[in-house]
Amino acid sequence: MAHRRDRPYLRHRPDHRPEDREDRLTSVTESNPDIEISRRRLLGTVSAAGAVGIALGGTGGALAHSALTGSGSGSTSGAAGSLTSLGATAVAFHGDHQAGITNPLQAKGHLVAFDLAAGAGRTEAAALLRRWSETARRLMAGEPAATADSGIALDAGPSSLTVTFGFGHSFFERTGLTARRPAALDPLPAFSSDRLDDRRSHGDLWVQIGANDGLVAFHALRALQKDAGEAARIRWQMNGFNRSPGATGTPMTARNLMGQIDGTGNPKPSEPDFDKRIFVPAAGPGPAEHAWMGGGSYAVVRRIRMLLDDWDKQSLAQQEQVIGRTKATGAPLTGGGETTEMALDKLGADGTPVIPSNAHARISAPEQNGGAAMLRRPFSFHDGIGADGAPDAGLLFICWQADPLRGFVPVQRKLDRGDALSEFIRHESSGLYAVPPGPRSDEYVGQRLLEG
Repeated sequence: MAHRRDRPYLRHRPDHRPEDREDRLTSVTESNPDIEISRRRLLGTVSAAGAVGIALGGTGGALAHSALTGSGSGSTSGAAGSLTSLGATAVAFHGDHQAGITNPLQAKGHLVAFDLAAGAGRTEAAALLRRWSETARRLMAGEPAATADSGIALDAGPSSLTVTFGFGHSFFERTGLTARRPAALDPLPAFSSDRLDDRRSHGDLWVQIGANDGLVAFHALRALQKDAGEAARIRWQMNGFNRSPGATGTPMTARNLMGQIDGTGNPKPSEPDFDKRIFVPAAGPGPAEHAWMGGGSYAVVRRIRMLLDDWDKQSLAQQEQVIGRTKATGAPLTGGGETTEMALDKLGADGTPVIPSNAHARISAPEQNGGAAMLRRPFSFHDGIGADGAPDAGLLFICWQADPLRGFVPVQRKLDRGDALSEFIRHESSGLYAVPPGPRSDEYVGQRLLEG
């Protein structure tokens, strides 16, 4: 279907003057080509209205920090209320891929799933995604929401805000689009270690919010919740956090709540097969009705509780045997540094593998799973003390891949059969979502599905 130019979402806004457009500068770096910094914000002018196993989670290397790492330590000169570069950093909403997939980890995050309201269908879903897309575009640029902005983040800047949208399996039935539902979105198989709560799993629509400022992340969550109106209701929500960007002088891979360096084995954008592993081909094999997913990705989302009281009872040596890496540096037990390849065939003096046969790092390694790989980009969570008296804490595991049947599923199946870490974690919720490609400048997210 041709794109209509008369939608409110696409109209020229009279408050956007040519000089405003010219007053933008784009900073492109090797580690994050999507960063756009507003010169007006750098000068301090605020807009008119005034974010499979556990040790797999995280991002490392080039994805661990913003291109402006450490530059937020001092304010830019200018008027009162001026922003550091950390607050002024903006991520583009439009592009080949949605934001929030390959961007550096953010300090704060919200994950939320919605179900369409009774009686709502394709028309209502399209209208909702138009509203959400416009709100996300504005907030990611550091602008206020179009209607009834709450003022929560008036002086915070965009703070690397990203908003990412996905569709669950049930979304296609609710919108009469089952013929366009990809086979890759079929429900995940059951795993013996799962203890899943259906009330905190699945959902018609999934939204990931990340930002380097807690108010900015909450502002986006609140705005999108209000935009949902009567079209959709929240099914579940989860809140997470990571180390603040710039907290370390040099980029470092994140640590999880077990204290482990977490994400060393992530595929890197510099690798020649990165796009093939993470994003659906723009044109390739498969039914033509699934072409709307070209450039998109599939997100597996799991709330994984860490049994921290049990974990902390283990000695350092025992913890390192469970993981297969040293706790201090993340180096494999066979020696070297964090990024040194594991010598999986190396034996100790007693004739047993230095990296135990059931160590998490060994079992989850791509070479042990036919090359299966995924991009892990999680948030840690702590929701107080559970009914059992132990911390309700762990990882909001999010992994990205071109096909979950070749990424997440084979790795998790193998972990399910004998991962030493399984004794210390509990998978409590699960979701699989088709995340369409980034919208073009005249599109809303998912338009190629809903109007194609």
